[in-house]
Amino acid sequence: MAFTKLSIEAAGADATRGSFAPSETDVWTIFRALRDARSVFGLRPGHIQTLQAMLSFLKPGHGETVFASNISLCQRVGGIDERTLRRHINRFVELGFIKRNDSSNRKRYRVRSSGGECISYGLSLTPLLQRASELIAIAQEMENNRRDRIFVRKQILTKLAHLEEHDPSNAFINHARKALRRKLSLPEYHALLANTDAECQSLSTPDNPAETMELPANDGQTVRHQSRSKEEEKDLDSNIGDEALKPNLLTSVCDQATSFSTESLRNWVDIENHARTLAPMMGIHPETFEKAKNAVGAQKASCAIFIMLQLGKRIRDFGAYFYSITLGQRQNQFDPLALIKRLSETNERTV
Repeated sequence: MAFTKLSIEAAGADATRGSFAPSETDVWTIFRALRDARSVFGLRPGHIQTLQAMLSFLKPGHGETVFASNISLCQRVGGIDERTLRRHINRFVELGFIKRNDSSNRKRYRVRSSGGECISYGLSLTPLLQRASELIAIAQEMENNRRDRIFVRKQILTKLAHLEEHDPSNAFINHARKALRRKLSLPEYHALLANTDAECQSLSTPDNPAETMELPANDGQTVRHQSRSKEEEKDLDSNIGDEALKPNLLTSVCDQATSFSTESLRNWVDIENHARTLAPMMGIHPETFEKAKNAVGAQKASCAIFIMLQLGKRIRDFGAYFYSITLGQRQNQFDPLALIKRLSETNERTV
């Protein structure tokens, strides 16, 4: 719906017929722009409702002045009191969106001369329409900012889900989710995204278990265990033969994991169920265990849980290391049978 512009100056013969040049921008487009950008001008929803009611009284070809009485405006808004209406109108006048053209008796009407001159007494919305480009630009900028914030926020949430899957105990996750509960600015979202990226990158480089070994023993035992740890790591990074690993060998060597079971582990089904129970206790998300099972098989994923628990403090981060040997770069290097044999030999020598 295009509305026309009206001036209190002489409009010539065309003014008597009410045919004026149409405005370039639809008045409702301007209204929607101000509605979307209302926070910039400190306007509340009540102000916008009042403006909407005023615009609804305009008629095509009859100018941009509202002649409706306060009572009619109050009813059109939805029954607000006149005091609230006057307060809303005053706010629009202060912002330069409305201009008052008051008659001597404060009535709102239009008069014309015989020569075609016209004077309109009422609430002129011409200033609002003249600022169309400004309002549309502000609204577009706010919309772009809103979309960018949503875009970056979704990136952060995706990376947090990935981080939570591989390292649920990471303290950064809670910090980031608390920050996302607030209404952040775009620069704050970008800063949080950068920090999340840094956390994900640190997760992609699992710790070396040999370098973080902590064993309570005397000097001689420490040297011997460190030497064995290096040999075990070599076995972990190589494939040795196709000999099948027996369930009873795994449960006897990895007695740390077996001790947590209340029932005897007789077969691979029992071992898999027990490994699935142990995984969350070690900081490994159940979904990560299922992915590992699909990637390397149930036996290999279960063996990884048992072996890691047996190594204990030699592994700094169970979640990151489990991901590395089952889903990460070291997936093809993990040989449970070779490592179980090495652990068995180590246990016999330390007895």
